[in-house]
Amino acid sequence: MDRMLFSDRKNLLSLYNAVSGSHYDDPEKLEIITLENAIYMGMKNDLAFIIGTDLFLYEHQSTYSPNMPLRDLFYISSEYQKLVDHKSLYSSCLLKVPAPQFIVFYNGTEKKKDHWVNHLSEAFENLSGEPKLELEVLTLNINEGHNEELMEQCQTLREYAQYVNCVRKYAEELELNEAVKLAVDECIRNNILSEFLRANKSEVISMSIFEYDKEEEERKLRKAEYEAGVADGLNTAKKDAAIAFAELHVPIEQIALALKVDVEAVKKWLRETGK
Repeated sequence: MDRMLFSDRKNLLSLYNAVSGSHYDDPEKLEIITLENAIYMGMKNDLAFIIGTDLFLYEHQSTYSPNMPLRDLFYISSEYQKLVDHKSLYSSCLLKVPAPQFIVFYNGTEKKKDHWVNHLSEAFENLSGEPKLELEVLTLNINEGHNEELMEQCQTLREYAQYVNCVRKYAEELELNEAVKLAVDECIRNNILSEFLRANKSEVISMSIFEYDKEEEERKLRKAEYEAGVADGLNTAKKDAAIAFAELHVPIEQIALALKVDVEAVKKWLRETGK
């Protein structure tokens, strides 16, 4: 929904001015260059635009991912490929491209900070010295109660946060379909994104249901990954303890009893290590 809301040049310019502290007043100064057909592993960049001599990639996250710098690396590469004449890459003249900036607007429930920065170099394995390639992504928390100055500067962003909060409030007690419909109607009554919601009511409802379901599925997946990681870590610790006990010639039955595991599990661990 946010992608649809801020694809409107007027809304996007308001958001840009609020984030950058600029005072542009002509939406036509802003050139939207979002790659509609550029998909990497099922991911699309939300909004890309040029204003002045800078290129901005705006993304939305409802669940936190530390991989945004890597994703943005793919996006900016695709944007530059689209912008330049490939023949010019072999010219003796320096080819100029707009300087990129990467911003994520986060409205999930996991992170509580107002803002944070992720770097591409965090993903480099065994990095030695300064990274030869870097990309910095700034994430801004756009939930109600965060970055209040930013919200004051961009009314559309503030009202979007109010709408999301309204959906979550109703979703705590009602089926998602009903929660979204009630949230849309309440926001229209209270003049929160009212013009946008009236004009796009059915699409907003469908999109909100999809996004909320996606957010819940991602949260469940992360919980399952965490629990699997904890279980793996616990098993590794028990295996290491079993090996240590065996080296002290503690009987297998006593090892199993102490570690609260089956005797067969202890035997398997010891076989794997040649004990």
